[in-house]
Amino acid sequence: MSEDPLRAAVDETIAGHAEQVCHWTENRPGAWGHLAAKGILAYKRRLGRPLAEAERRALWAALWESLEAKRSRF
Repeated sequence: MSEDPLRAAVDETIAGHAEQVCHWTENRPGAWGHLAAKGILAYKRRLGRPLAEAERRALWAALWESLEAKRSRF
C-alpha cells in the first residue's frame, strides 16, 4: 500500500519546520502562513502537479488539525 500524499505532506511540514510550529503554538504572526505555504509545496511535490482548490483546502484543514493535536499534547 502506498503512502497517503496528503498525510505525508502534513507530517513532512510539521517535522521539517519545528521552529514555525513552536511559533504557531505561541500565536506568533506569520507562523500559520509559513506552515500553510510549506505544506502546499510539500503536497504539490508529492503529487507532481499543481493543486486544485479543494486539495489546498484539504491540506490546510489536515495541517491545522495536526497542529491542534500537537498543541493539546503540550
